[in-house]
Amino acid sequence: MVHLNVERIRKAKGVTKTHLAQKLNLSLQGYRHITSGNVRLDVERLGVIAFVLGVEPAVFFDDELTDSVIREMSSSKPA
Repeated sequence: MVHLNVERIRKAKGVTKTHLAQKLNLSLQGYRHITSGNVRLDVERLGVIAFVLGVEPAVFFDDELTDSVIREMSSSKPA
């Protein structure tokens, strides 16, 4: 599911929910509705999230791509 992959990458990158909510012009509660799956992510919001997280929007639609992005981030972190 797209919203789950958004959250996985957000956490891996260390971006707060508050930061993303601000970038989306939403309250924190509004952002939480998106991440819980109660509200669908539209294309515009998904594009903003992808931009803020530094990934292509297509990544969120594919669990393997999401895993790949997370693995890549983990391997590039200094020890």
